[in-house]
Amino acid sequence: MASSALVCGRKTLDLTRPHVMGVLNVTPDSFSDGGCYNTVDAALKRAESMLAEGADIIDVGGESTRPGAAPVTAQEELDRVAPVVERLVGELDALVSLDTSCPVVMTEGARLGAGIINDVRSLTREGALEAAAATSLAVCLMHMTGEPDTMQLSPHYDEPIEAAVARQLAERMRACEAAGIAVDRLILDPGFGFGKTLAHNLRLMQQMDMLQVFRRPLLVGVSRKTMIGQVLDRPLAPLGEGRIMGGLALAVMALERGATIIRTHDVAITRDAMDMFQAVQQA
Repeated sequence: MASSALVCGRKTLDLTRPHVMGVLNVTPDSFSDGGCYNTVDAALKRAESMLAEGADIIDVGGESTRPGAAPVTAQEELDRVAPVVERLVGELDALVSLDTSCPVVMTEGARLGAGIINDVRSLTREGALEAAAATSLAVCLMHMTGEPDTMQLSPHYDEPIEAAVARQLAERMRACEAAGIAVDRLILDPGFGFGKTLAHNLRLMQQMDMLQVFRRPLLVGVSRKTMIGQVLDRPLAPLGEGRIMGGLALAVMALERGATIIRTHDVAITRDAMDMFQAVQQA
């Protein structure tokens, strides 16, 4: 890493150890837990539980990015996210990540005390680069081909998937630098499940350590994803049953390949796996 710490608004993330990012979808239609936490009180209770289980970051999303998901208006997303962020910061003193591509949400979320912008579109929406630059928050850039509503129709690459991911992330890093977002504010996400077939996902995990060349913290989200169901022949159950152990295996493999942040619905067992991984690494 170029630095041992990442400034996230009013908080600082220690990059010498891995971290758990707990997923908090305040949407009616997210792929695993849509509708479970789309009231402020329910979201706050879930976040409190994840923090007690060992989450270091709470990732709040107001727009579903599952395959086939329809976009929402900026105002609708803001109405879902803003009151949750305000209470997470004010009542739980949580490090909040904004799972958003919307400039308005970035700006308002930063004002309310969020520390990270986690954008699956890598700041490609109009005004997103400028909004993110103005917030001074940490920014996560993710690889994705297409948009959530079309990304899984027929994903294809003319080069090895790891090369395509590295090339796009490098391009977005240059765009950030040109917009005034310093490289030491950036986190990178290879984007498992976003515009990728099962073969792409498996190859990407196998070769993920090549992304360490960027010398930036890597965020990996594989929790309950379709790739697990495809390999293990497990449909997605309401609470992720059937895919949890597969996701845990992938999380540990990601740590072995340089991941710094694991984004998950299943915080407690991921924290245990991470602590065990660290114990072996430090022995």
